[in-house]
Amino acid sequence: MDAALQAQIAFHLTGKRPGGNLDSLDELGLYPALFAGYRDLTKLRYDFPLVLIKNGTDETSVQSLSELFDRVVKETAGGADGERVRRHALRLEQMIRAIAANGATGPLRVLWEDAASRLATHNDDLFQDSLRRMRSVLKVDGEVVDCDRSMPFRLLRHAWTNLRDSKALRLRKNIDRLVIKLSDILAADFVRSEKGLSVESLKASVGTAQQDIFDFEAMACLLAQAAPKTPLPQTRRRRIQWLLSVLKSQRFFPGSVGSKKSADGVEPYEFVFESCAEAVDTYRMRLPEMAELAKAMAMAELEIEGRYNSSKHDLFFEDFGANGLGPDELALFPDYLVCVCADEVPDVLKAFSAGLPAKVLVQTDDLLDPAAIGGEHIALALGGKQLAAMAIGLSAVYVLQSTSSNLRQLRDQIFRGLAYRGPALFNIFSGATAAASDLPPYLTAAAAMESRAFPSVIFDPSAGPDLASRFQVQGNPQPDRDWPLQSFAYEDEEHQRVAENLPFTLIDFIACDRRYAKHFARVPRAKWNGSMAPVVEFLASESNGLIEKVPTLQMVDRNNVLHKVIVDDKLIREARHYADMWRSLQELGGIRNSHAERLLAKERKAWAEQVQRESEARGNGHRPGAEAPVAAPAAAPAQAEPEGLSDDPYIETPRCTTCNECTQINNKMFVYDANKQAFIANPDAGTYRQLVEAAESCQVAIIHPGKPRNLNEPGLEELIERAEAFR
Repeated sequence: MDAALQAQIAFHLTGKRPGGNLDSLDELGLYPALFAGYRDLTKLRYDFPLVLIKNGTDETSVQSLSELFDRVVKETAGGADGERVRRHALRLEQMIRAIAANGATGPLRVLWEDAASRLATHNDDLFQDSLRRMRSVLKVDGEVVDCDRSMPFRLLRHAWTNLRDSKALRLRKNIDRLVIKLSDILAADFVRSEKGLSVESLKASVGTAQQDIFDFEAMACLLAQAAPKTPLPQTRRRRIQWLLSVLKSQRFFPGSVGSKKSADGVEPYEFVFESCAEAVDTYRMRLPEMAELAKAMAMAELEIEGRYNSSKHDLFFEDFGANGLGPDELALFPDYLVCVCADEVPDVLKAFSAGLPAKVLVQTDDLLDPAAIGGEHIALALGGKQLAAMAIGLSAVYVLQSTSSNLRQLRDQIFRGLAYRGPALFNIFSGATAAASDLPPYLTAAAAMESRAFPSVIFDPSAGPDLASRFQVQGNPQPDRDWPLQSFAYEDEEHQRVAENLPFTLIDFIACDRRYAKHFARVPRAKWNGSMAPVVEFLASESNGLIEKVPTLQMVDRNNVLHKVIVDDKLIREARHYADMWRSLQELGGIRNSHAERLLAKERKAWAEQVQRESEARGNGHRPGAEAPVAAPAAAPAQAEPEGLSDDPYIETPRCTTCNECTQINNKMFVYDANKQAFIANPDAGTYRQLVEAAESCQVAIIHPGKPRNLNEPGLEELIERAEAFR
């Protein structure tokens, strides 16, 4: 073993650099190779910045800048000059994105004008014409927010405010209706009363302009004789007066449509907090008022309809709310919005346990806790993820866990969680780890989800009765894999294009953080050798103690020059640990479920034994005393295999588990039927190599390649040998 390889193995095992043959990453500015095309996000069209549009109660009130410009282009870029308008629109969009990336905020119309002024040139009539046409079709406006540290809260508060205002509008109208109807009851009783029929009251009702033409004393006498003699009972009058007092003085909603204050001119309550403890205390303090208002609204409805019966309803309403408010009563009031950091896990759980109808945003800005370096798990900043798991364990809490880069994709789920009748947890990693990386927060957040460091999880208790309908992990990239694969192409030393699929692992994510540079060592190009293996090979299985290769990560520098770095064993162990946690999430989400796979293997074995017994029985001609064949298990229906060995490729379609492995290899050859089970649609749509590779990757070994159809295909001898295992 040469000295260079010994030094590389020593670094992998110990983290030390003997002999000075390996370079530190501290000053090299290296990032994972897959980041090569994302150095300047302002030059790309992607999900950010967002435009937060007012008065929307669904995902349409959260639009990406690209979505809005796509709509503008579609409506304006027609005709002979359409291409010119399209190019101007894309330039304007790119400039707005650059302005937002530099920290500018404000309404879209303001950033639009700023960008237009920067792009305009003297006597550029065509550009001004494009601007006029684009402005004429852009019917919306809203705050522009980039993917930064403040974005998750601004987005959530925007959506929460829109939903709250919609609820408040409905409740204000209902309260106003109740106030008017109750007031009419008292007014009608007053008009029939002795005071209401007095000369003074009649004069006041007519007004001064017409008073000389009426004999009010005669009118009062006639009306007094005709008026009913049964005024409102005092108990009912006092009850209605109390109801009016409660409805007018409540502070949960503005008192009338178009007013921001209650009927008594008092500011309404605030429902946004930065502390769970403060929100819980406030909620408990307001509970008596909430119960009183809910009771008043229920009693008012009965009074207006004339159905209030004192003997029946007084006792019921006497203890109304004594045991807490039910879901229907709580749904009348605004939910509390609380924004906290990940270290407040105990307070969040206490708030949920206390019954606080809160929507809680828990934001994590740093996943790779530097205080944990040197400990057993260097990358475990698990506070937020532990909170999500514990909240799911409560069964009645809506949970959305994701990174800030993915929030536009989850607009519908965000609004669903905010509208959910019960507490909701929004557990978000912002990616704003400025002290540890110069990457934009969007890239850091996207890398966290791609690497399984902070996977996306949705738990919706209202989606169905079982875990399969409530729990989702499908929002993650390539959720059926341990690590997502992305295409990567580069030019080698001989100026030849090289393309390959690279996995993005937890180690790639850690490599973005300069605090962990000591766990990596760059190998000079002259020292590259065949013992440097991709890091993913080391993540697939535990080491057997014999170190003949070293795990290597491909990275690029600021000039996009390719480098290879060795990873120490501590990071390998950490990545395996995260892979195990991800597999647990996959199982909860119904992907690669070990119980189902074990049952399938058992039934497959029983089926194989059954086929063998039937084959032996046919060979024995069913001699007397021979064991009769047993029917195949009903739990594993399978397509009968062709007699003998088939030359044509085929799939045992009824046993397909829809794992997507074959369709990812060639979706023209391998196609799903109506039951989402694969069959070979066209064996000539691909190569024999693809058939063999699909058979080897099939988790339940149901693909049979048959014999090659193209005898001129390269490497047939090896492929036929590999295919024998699946005949």
